[in-house]
Order: sequence, then structure tokens, then C-alpha cells
Amino acid sequence: MRAFALFISASLSLVASSSLAAPTQWRQYSATIEQSRWLLSENSPIHCQLEHEIPNFGKAVFRSSAGKALNMDFELAMLRLPDNYGLAEVLSVPPHWRAGERTKSVASMKLLKQFNGDLPKKTAWTLLTELEQGFSPTFYYTDWHSPYDKVVAALNPVQFPAQYQAFSQCLAALLPYSFEDIAFTVLVYESGGDQLSRESRRRLSQIADYLRYDAEIESIELQGYTDSFGGRWMNEQLSIKRAENIKAFFVAAGVAEDRIQIEGFGERRHVASNETSLGRAVNRRVVVQMAKP
Repeated sequence: MRAFALFISASLSLVASSSLAAPTQWRQYSATIEQSRWLLSENSPIHCQLEHEIPNFGKAVFRSSAGKALNMDFELAMLRLPDNYGLAEVLSVPPHWRAGERTKSVASMKLLKQFNGDLPKKTAWTLLTELEQGFSPTFYYTDWHSPYDKVVAALNPVQFPAQYQAFSQCLAALLPYSFEDIAFTVLVYESGGDQLSRESRRRLSQIADYLRYDAEIESIELQGYTDSFGGRWMNEQLSIKRAENIKAFFVAAGVAEDRIQIEGFGERRHVASNETSLGRAVNRRVVVQMAKP
């Protein structure tokens, strides 16, 4: 009996030792030279997006949107989202035919449960630069379903240059303002009529440029106001006319008429004193409020 116990103990020790010595299993995902495709999936003055499919893993996405400052972000969209929290090491790996070049450490990417991985602007630009130079940005992390498996997902730079050039041209053409910049706009008027000020005409032109490319505008509210000069009824009609003219402008720019609501408040709800010319100029206005789903 004692011999049998010693045998069981020795066997368990051998199993434990074998488990500790078990080699790491690497699951590698990357497009082959024949599979490698880069796609400029969105190309407009309000949004640019460059994608690369990683077979059986997901895709890599670089994107930038219209705004006052150039922005860029990277998303690693995975078919199997993380089931735990961790880190992925991001390395830039040279192609095998460039022997002697070193692998570069780029960043550590947080992996959040049930979310795709993402990287900020500076790191996203670094990945684009490495791809331009023929390197493969590669992501290494421990699989959340198996303690023995490590996952390697790589971007293939084959076919990258031509689409990157098109992506760069798209970035250069992005509008210098975003939806958030124009979603709430106050247009002001010259005295006594429905003629917009010079600055407001420029602003309205910017809004029209944006509306040509964004089909997601759900509603637009236009509220017209006047100063206190003139009769109350006349001022109310003038405020309605101002709002109607802006509505006609938006309809001509492609916005569905039933998505635009107008109201005229005349001289009511003034925001500055009507005792000064400056105050009256502020009160002659149409307030534009746009909303998305």
C-alpha cells in the first residue's frame, strides 16, 4: 500500500512537472501576400477610413473625421471580443528578407472585456509610418480562453502604399469643422430685414458644405427673433420670414423638409438690451439647432 501511494505521488509530480514545462502555443493570424488587401472604405470631406482584413481574426481600422484639428485613431476589431482584461504588446516587425533590422516596441494596448482594442492618435500615426516603411505592426497577447495559448495578429504591408496615398488625400480634404462645431449656430442679421450679416453668410455656407456629406441629420430646429424696433406683430412676421428663408436654404442643400421645424418669436426672449445698437444686433438672430440619432 505504501509503495502504491509513493507511485501515485511520483506520478502526480511528473504530471505537474510536465504541465509547467508545456510549451506556449502560438495562434498566428495574418493575411498572406495573396490575401493582403487595404481598402479606403470611407472617403468624404467629413470622414476617412482605411481598413485591412486579418483573416479569421477581424480587421484593423484607421479613421479620421472632420474637425478643427487633425485627428486619428486606430481600432483592432476582433471577431472574438476579449472575455477578460489584459494588455497586448504592439511591435513593429521587419519583413524576413530585411535580415538584421530590429523589431521595435511601439506600445501596450489595453484589452477591455467585450470591447475592441484601440490606440490613440500618436500611436496610430506610428503604425501608419511603420507600414509605409514595409514593417508589420503586430499584436501579442495571452488568449483569455486558454492559459497555454498566445495570440499573434499582424498587419501585412503588401498593397498598403497606394491606398495609403488615397487615405492621405482624403485627410487633406477633411472639413476644418465637425458636426459638434455647427450643431448649435446663431445667425445674425442686418437691421430691418432678412439680410444675414457677412459672418453669418460665411457660417451658413459652412453648414451647407457639411450637409452635402452627412445624411444622418435627424432634425433641425430654427427659431427666429428680432430686436424691439417696429410693431410687435410686424416683428413676429419678420422673425418667421427669417426662419423660413433658412429652412428653404437647408431644403435646397438636401435636408428633408419634414425634418425642419421653425418658430418665430419676434422681439420676445431678447438676449441683450434693445437700448443700444450692439444689443439690437445681437437680438436680430435665427438660432439653428441640429440633432443626430
